[in-house]
Amino acid sequence: MSPIADDVRPYVEGPNLAHLATVMPDGSPHSVPVWVDFEGDRIAFLTDPSSRKGRNLARDPRVAMSITLHDRPNAMAQIRGRVVEVVEGDAAWTIIDRLADQYIGQPYPRELHRVVYLVEPERSFTFAP
Repeated sequence: MSPIADDVRPYVEGPNLAHLATVMPDGSPHSVPVWVDFEGDRIAFLTDPSSRKGRNLARDPRVAMSITLHDRPNAMAQIRGRVVEVVEGDAAWTIIDRLADQYIGQPYPRELHRVVYLVEPERSFTFAP
């Protein structure tokens, strides 16, 4: 694993929305906004495993993310990597609640089925004009 570039870290650590691209069965891209944060050296995001992105990742773990800064939307980071782990149960809810606190200031609703996907970054860079 190559470590994530130092200038990319603030994009992942702040309450900035990431746009996650996964690969559809026909090879086309599928992109959706997600909450992100670090879990160790990996990037965590959550979803329902039966969602379109969850089904895409079960078939092909490759992802790309673009993240813009909340207060500077013209500054962006790009990350490419692979999902290397899916966290479920209580361990997932610990991460999910940390993300929810960062983004909405409260715990995530428990009536929804969610798991956490951990992405191992392979390439990252920023662009800030």
